This record gives sequence, structure tokens and C-alpha cells, in this order.
Amino acid sequence: MGTVYVTQEDAFVGKVDERLHVKFDKKTILDVPLIKIDGVVVLGRATISPAAISELLERHIPLTFLTENGRYLGTLQPEVTKNIFVRKAQWQAAGESAQAIHVVQGFIRGKLKNYRNILLRRQRECSDLDLSTNITRLDQALAPIDNTKNINSLRGLEGAGSAAYFGCFNQLIRAKEFTFSKRVRRPPTDPVNSLLSFGYSLLQHDIQGAANIAGFDPYLGYLHCERYGRPALALDLMEEFRPLIVDAVVLSAINKQSLTAADFVTEPLSGAISLTPEGRKTFLRNYAQKKQSEFKHPVLGRKCTYQEAFELQARLLAKYLMAEIDKYPPLILK
Repeated sequence: MGTVYVTQEDAFVGKVDERLHVKFDKKTILDVPLIKIDGVVVLGRATISPAAISELLERHIPLTFLTENGRYLGTLQPEVTKNIFVRKAQWQAAGESAQAIHVVQGFIRGKLKNYRNILLRRQRECSDLDLSTNITRLDQALAPIDNTKNINSLRGLEGAGSAAYFGCFNQLIRAKEFTFSKRVRRPPTDPVNSLLSFGYSLLQHDIQGAANIAGFDPYLGYLHCERYGRPALALDLMEEFRPLIVDAVVLSAINKQSLTAADFVTEPLSGAISLTPEGRKTFLRNYAQKKQSEFKHPVLGRKCTYQEAFELQARLLAKYLMAEIDKYPPLILK
């Protein structure tokens, strides 16, 4: 099963023998063996029994809380792995070290090249699109990466490349009822931004779990600045996966009309746009299917799922920081 998503408001999550039970109004709405679960995500309000929390921690299964419209609140993590050597190498590379600069270059190169490949693919598929200006701007952001040895300057290149990509994101949307003008986060004020934010919150949960499994401290990153409670390394490792998973799921859901304008509602006080319960189920199903789809890993040369790739990339980062390999290879797919 992978990740269990609890979307029913006021549900009760409990444990019965070796199974996770989700109940609502005294009726069981989900009953799954704990051995099949690698993560639990609760959206909105839910009650979780102490026995269920204890069992999840014992089994090293992370429990993440999101608001009902997908804003990340936090994660209850099991005890970090006992691999002190990975965390020691992670901390030794902190700051403006050569290793930190190298991995930041990799995170940004991976993200921007995946952005570029999405635009190239879409331009080949749609003869009526002209994305050449935005592709050129991405090329201009990519070109100096290897010779840029300052992390703040690298952040500037990442910002320029992201602006080029989102500057034409509306052209990638083929459904007339959806439009996108710019990235709006807190709160998202249109359906497309709502889906992107929701998807990135789900991705953060998955990547943070992978970083924990690989032995990292998820709060010490290199590209993202340190901030209390911010899982900076998880956000770093997310970068190359954003276009490959979340953006792909969002565009597919919109363009194939598995989601329509009727699947969104406006929050009365904040004005935030969020999915209806049924729309949320559809998006979660699409996201889970994408995570389990297979591709050939360009570095390892074998097939794996995206779910497996989260941990593979984290372990490749660990091997680089511990000097077991010469470079950190970001995941770049054409």
C-alpha cells in the first residue's frame, strides 16, 4: 500500500492486533495490515490512539499532519537511525564547504534540467506552443552552475530558472477552465496553485521519511536556509523531484480532466482555494499511482519506482558526503 492518507474529517485512527483501523461514525472505513504501510498522512482533524502512535513509532513509520487543504504542519518521526557516521559527515559539510557547494549545484542542476526537459517534451507534443524563450532562460540559468562557488549565487540561479519555468506554466495547461499566472503559496488563491502546494506537502512527507531512513538529520540542509522546525535537507532533496512527480501529476489531472473546477472550494475567511473531499481523494490516488510507476534509474541502470528513488537519492547523497563516491548525481529524466 505504501502511504495511508486519512482524509475523513473527525476520523479515529487506531490499532487492532497487527492492523491499522480508521473509523468514522463507528464504522470502519479502512483496515490495513501495518506491515504494508510505510507512512501515514492525516489531512485535517483526526484522533489517533496512543496505541497506534506507539506502534507507528516502533515500526519506524512516520506520521505527518497536514491541514485539510494540504498545508504542512509537522511530522512525528521515529527515532533517527543509529548511523552516526552519516550525520557526522552531514554536519562537517555544513556552510560554504566544497561538498556543500557541490551538492547545492546538483540539487539545482537536477531541478532546472527536469524543468527544461518538461518544456522540451511539451513543445514536441504540441506544435502550437512556442516555449523557446523560456527554454533559453533556463539554459542561461543552467550554464553558470558548475562555475558558481557561492551558495547565495546558486540560489539566485535557481530562482531565475524557476521564474522562467513558471512563467510559461499556464501554456502547459490545456483545460480552458484552469489558468495560472504566478506561484502563490500562503494561501494558494487559485486551483492550480492549490494543487501544487498540496502535492509539494505530500512530497515533503515522502522525502523526509527517506532522509530519515538514510540516517540524516532532516533539519540540516545546504540549499535551504536553516530555520527552526524547517526540514531543510528534505526540502533540498525534494527539488529534483518537484517537476518529475508533483508538476506531472498536477498537469495530468488537469489536462486529462480527472479534476475539474467543480472539485475546488473557496475557504470563507482566508480566501484559500482547496480541494473538495472527493477531489482530494482523486488527487491522492493519482499521486500514489505516480509514486509507484517505474522508470530506469539513469545512474544505477535498473528499474525502480519513484517511491524507491526517494531513498536511493538520499543514500547517494550519504555516499558522497562520506567520500564513498566522487559526485552526487541528481535524478534527471528526459
